[in-house]
Amino acid sequence: MRTNIELNQELIEEIMKLTAISTKKEVVNKALEEYLRKLKLAELADLAGKIEWEGDLDEMRTGRIR
Repeated sequence: MRTNIELNQELIEEIMKLTAISTKKEVVNKALEEYLRKLKLAELADLAGKIEWEGDLDEMRTGRIR
């Protein structure tokens, strides 16, 4: 999808210097991916302690090679 946006050139240049990313498009896509990953991790962290597991570890370990 083609979109025109104004980017902070200093941030783009700094990211390109610190990474192997060579185009502005790659920088923006990577930033979007990382932001989405961060949001998903936060959602996952919010679930900590809220899901009850009803499995049996001893049963799962039966036949397990050590």
